[in-house]
Amino acid sequence: MTEATPIDETAAGFSERYGRAPVGVWSAPGRVNLIGEHTDYNDGFVFPFAIDQRAVVALGARDDRVVRVSSTFTPEAVEIHLDDLTPESLDGWSAYPLGVAWALGQFGADLSTVPGVDLHISSSVPVGAGLSSSAAIESSIALALDDHWNLGLDRPTLAKVGQLAENRVVGAPTGILDQSASLLSHADAAVFLDCRSLDAEVIPLGLVADGLSILVIDTNVTHAHATGGYAARRASCESGAKTLGVESLRDVHVGDLDRAATVLDEETFRRVRHIVSENQRVLDTVRTLREHGAGAIGPLLDASHVSMRDDFEITVPEIDLAVSTAQAHGAIGARMTGGGFGGSAIALVIDALVPVIEREVRAAFAEQGYRAPTTFVVRPSEGARRDA
Repeated sequence: MTEATPIDETAAGFSERYGRAPVGVWSAPGRVNLIGEHTDYNDGFVFPFAIDQRAVVALGARDDRVVRVSSTFTPEAVEIHLDDLTPESLDGWSAYPLGVAWALGQFGADLSTVPGVDLHISSSVPVGAGLSSSAAIESSIALALDDHWNLGLDRPTLAKVGQLAENRVVGAPTGILDQSASLLSHADAAVFLDCRSLDAEVIPLGLVADGLSILVIDTNVTHAHATGGYAARRASCESGAKTLGVESLRDVHVGDLDRAATVLDEETFRRVRHIVSENQRVLDTVRTLREHGAGAIGPLLDASHVSMRDDFEITVPEIDLAVSTAQAHGAIGARMTGGGFGGSAIALVIDALVPVIEREVRAAFAEQGYRAPTTFVVRPSEGARRDA
């Protein structure tokens, strides 16, 4: 007997919830950012890839103007009339999918004429792990509604839709990285994205041919980007750019740091130095991949982690331990991934060493009395798509 897929299960969940079959099923992946952290909202460079954990949405047509949304992760269903859809009217988990419906209206969709829909969502992307479970939901919903409402928006625009929903409705001041990765990725490749121009190039990683894996170490220290340190770091970057007289830190280069040190306070300088050096590391990573392959990018991953730990100060002890343990037991390179203050580390590892590093990381966490981490290999995967 064939095992049911997440697509089948989500469609069945829709039918159970709403008493009829959906008209279609769409999915979108979470992401790992290979390198380029906090550079996106500074108009910089990022280099994420989609993972093989996905959010799935089944959609059913309605003949009125109500949007109703349910999910596998809460018993409640939320419904709202399209005429009442505003950022202020939305909160809780439903702000993610319903915020996308609102944001589509800000990018040309005439929400006064489209019909309502029923939506049912499931997801295998770990929440709070720095793998962008939110962008997976936003991107699957954006693609589903774009298809169903015949909006004809391209994928870079749908990424902006998801970002606007996250910024204005959810209240998280994130950049465009996560949604771009979820919508633009291809298998065994990463997306080299210029967050100023939004030019995107898919760069082959060649992990399969080189016998390499990317191991995610989820510390199970959860974070929330709508509060706390993420917003403070963004404000610090904006302050640094203003003091330096530039539109954004994208306009500051490594050669400018000596001057920056003379006009910025010590903390702001370190925040700026992370962004400026991280942008350069993204460019260096793409060049190194093209010239020498994935096995040569390890030092850049390691340097990125040091910068996040010491200059941007967004790691936590569990993340630092995961990275140092992986490095000590043969990882080619390792770093925190995601916005920080918890979440996950990634390690670039020779396939045969994956179980060794998983074992050593678990042992190191146990020795420190930390909660056991969750480890799993991710495969760079296809972006958002219609599945049924």
